[in-house]
Amino acid sequence: MDAKYNKIGIAYNVTRKADPYIAEQLLKYLRPKSEGIYLDIGCGTGNYTNEFQKRGLQFIGIDPSTEMLEKARQKNKNIDWRIGTAESIELLDNTVDGIVGSLTIHHWTDLDKGFSELYRVVKPNGNIVIFTSTPKQMKGYWLNHYFPKMMADSIAQMPSLLHIKNAMRNCGIEISGIDNYFIQPDLQDKFLYCGKHKPELYFDQRIRNGISSFSALANRTEVQQGLSKLKTDMDSGEIKVIIDSYSNDLGDYVYIVGKKPTANKVYT
Repeated sequence: MDAKYNKIGIAYNVTRKADPYIAEQLLKYLRPKSEGIYLDIGCGTGNYTNEFQKRGLQFIGIDPSTEMLEKARQKNKNIDWRIGTAESIELLDNTVDGIVGSLTIHHWTDLDKGFSELYRVVKPNGNIVIFTSTPKQMKGYWLNHYFPKMMADSIAQMPSLLHIKNAMRNCGIEISGIDNYFIQPDLQDKFLYCGKHKPELYFDQRIRNGISSFSALANRTEVQQGLSKLKTDMDSGEIKVIIDSYSNDLGDYVYIVGKKPTANKVYT
């Protein structure tokens, strides 16, 4: 995974930006305090970490990719950037006041161990906010029509919502909220389903290069054939029929909010 993201990280910042709306939502669920110290696990090039720091918050950014972290350091040298993984966090117990993990958990090698580590390093009453997509949601992407093998491989690496909830609960994290997110037309962070409303985005190779499904999982022939079919359908207007056929109310991504309970909490 380190090698994959070292490759992606070379031009990652060209198309991956902190989306203002997603940043606001992450902070809404995190509920940070100005004097607190927070962790962005799987921070990548630090787009959201840096955005949070601009708002007067103190963050530690951890990622397994040296290339990603080098880009992050160039962006902001005042943030504590560290090499690491969710399964092995070099922080003491009860170190941070809250944790954010955006589009990262599908890269973890062990979900249970990852959440156990998050539980260990976060202080009691600290919030843990996960932004991800589920297999069920991804099956509702119209991208499946044009890139079926790529999407099948992408979906296969995604933990289900039930798996995530069980992993969180197994290590003691209380789930306090689940909120679906639907792609906004003005989305600035060009991740996988960024083109939900703007199919033309997928013709930009820079955007595809910044999306791991296209850059690391996809077969070049399938991508070329899929893009050709997509262009044909856009020219004919058939794309609207395809997009409408995938319309659903499942949400495109999801915020999962957990909390480490206080040590003296009494259950009744």
